[in-house]
Amino acid sequence: MLYKVLPAVTLTILIASCNPNRTTIVDPISISDSLKFIQLPEIGPFLERWPTNNTLVYHLAAEPDLLHPTNGFSSARAEILQYTQMYLVRTDMRTLEPAPALLTSYPTINSDGVSYDCELRNDVTWDDGSPITANDVVFTAKANKCPLTENPNTRPFWSSLQDIITDTTNPAKFKVIMRSPYIYNVLLWSDFPIMQASHFDPKNVLQSYSFAQFDDTTFNASRDIRLSTWSKQFNAADNSRNPTSLVGAGPYQVTSWVQSQEIVLEKKRNHWSDRSTSIYEKSNPEKIVFRINKDPNSQMLEFKNMTYDGSNSISTRTLLELMSDSNFTANYHARFIDSFSYSYLAMNNRPDGIKHPALFDDKMVRKVVSMLVPYDELNKIINQGHNKRMIGPVSRFKKDFDTTLVAIPYNFKAATRLLAQLGWKDTDGDGVLDKNIKGRKQSFSFILNYHTNAPEWKDYAIMLKEAFAKAGIQANLQPMEFAVMMSNVRNHDFDMFLGSISQSAAPEDFTQLWHTDSWITNGSNYTGFGNKESDKLIDTLKTIADLEKRIPYSHQLQRMVYEEQPMVFLFCSTRRNVIHKRFGNAEMYFERPGIQLNQLKLRKDKTAAQKEI
Repeated sequence: MLYKVLPAVTLTILIASCNPNRTTIVDPISISDSLKFIQLPEIGPFLERWPTNNTLVYHLAAEPDLLHPTNGFSSARAEILQYTQMYLVRTDMRTLEPAPALLTSYPTINSDGVSYDCELRNDVTWDDGSPITANDVVFTAKANKCPLTENPNTRPFWSSLQDIITDTTNPAKFKVIMRSPYIYNVLLWSDFPIMQASHFDPKNVLQSYSFAQFDDTTFNASRDIRLSTWSKQFNAADNSRNPTSLVGAGPYQVTSWVQSQEIVLEKKRNHWSDRSTSIYEKSNPEKIVFRINKDPNSQMLEFKNMTYDGSNSISTRTLLELMSDSNFTANYHARFIDSFSYSYLAMNNRPDGIKHPALFDDKMVRKVVSMLVPYDELNKIINQGHNKRMIGPVSRFKKDFDTTLVAIPYNFKAATRLLAQLGWKDTDGDGVLDKNIKGRKQSFSFILNYHTNAPEWKDYAIMLKEAFAKAGIQANLQPMEFAVMMSNVRNHDFDMFLGSISQSAAPEDFTQLWHTDSWITNGSNYTGFGNKESDKLIDTLKTIADLEKRIPYSHQLQRMVYEEQPMVFLFCSTRRNVIHKRFGNAEMYFERPGIQLNQLKLRKDKTAAQKEI
């Protein structure tokens, strides 16, 4: 267990509004664990002004990039897929412990250290009534490992899978064989939905290929006509956006996607999940409407009008203003919940020197940037002081966080002094520092990208631009759609960008974010951090499951990242969770996504309930 369970207590939280003489009393909450989840009781009667329809309208600040079962990387995609798809295993959001989902029990590693045996539940079926079998699991793994699948961010995770052996006598049983000991050898399956082979591969194309072929670097998949034809159909837009093609075993089906507006999920009828007692397999709301809204003024109006039933992503400023409104607090539960995720300012550590100037390849320059970020001002103005500083690549809420690392403070004088020592001076009087680099005059000017999914990113960018300008550094702001920006950064086409990393309670595998292989293959090591020494540490860490044994290696890697400062670590992210009180079974979680929408249950008016009896 990652965290020590605290005794359950009941608290009444007092939140000061914008008016210092006014205090808003928020409903008592039952805290089961300070780092796990809180339960929100049903307080008071069902008010006459509350809507009585069983459609839950949920606010999203950002549209998912895709809803493809393998391709895509946005947190909104992952949030929606949990209602339409099923996984072999999951992390229990109440306990933060791994748990079985499609499996009858959570697998244990065999004595060989690399294999484990699995058996699928017999009560779960595809929508056509056919059972989920080991062949579906094999297809899922091959589809993810196929070199032609458009999943560069996640494919590295599958390199550890060597083979899956199906049981010849029982289609529900199979053995997974991994290449070596790995912390995610089982938990790997919690991020990848099991796909129906007969739907995505009706001609059984992948059945003709082995895992060994997909692991073979000399295998030229693009020249294999049969595989190329299958992958083109599999990667097609229909499997990403067309509701009729978004097939899964979960309790909800996508029935509509109006781009930039909303995504509608409807409860499946006569579905196997009707008999389930798991909170993850419930379908209490008849519909879940994910409504995309990036405008904070519009968001505030929608909540005041009770158009929305929930959110985990409205701005801090918006939520605080709403919480000062007695009508809002009468209608909604609202909490700031910590998370394992964090925001950052990434710098291109390996610029080409042509399109992207050779600025941030010098770690001393990167340290200067870190010293010029006005952390306290950013947190006070944008986050209203709610967020905690992030110091390195591991959340301060995890046991292996290195407490000896000290947050780099804002230090304008030291930063400008160091810039001068590094040879950066304003030689032409234009207010921007410059330096002779390889015989060419280079201005300290670059493009700072930020995505437009939430207003906070623009606020961050503007304040950073102003802070850098005081030191003679010119940041040219470039707002971008999230999907476009992430496509650019994966291809190393950026100078600097603002972003966030969504993480969970599980132990870290640093490969995706920090291994040099992830830079070479256009994965998520956007900055280009790393060398042979850090790669060796990462390769060692991902084999150690025992948390106590991981700690010294984790601390060593954290110190390496801290010394190199490939990115400026900004703040531990908070979820701004809101749930309408017309729904019961309300819980808020430290683990992502923070709210389990499918278990929220419409409350009934007590008088109406008596009439029904």
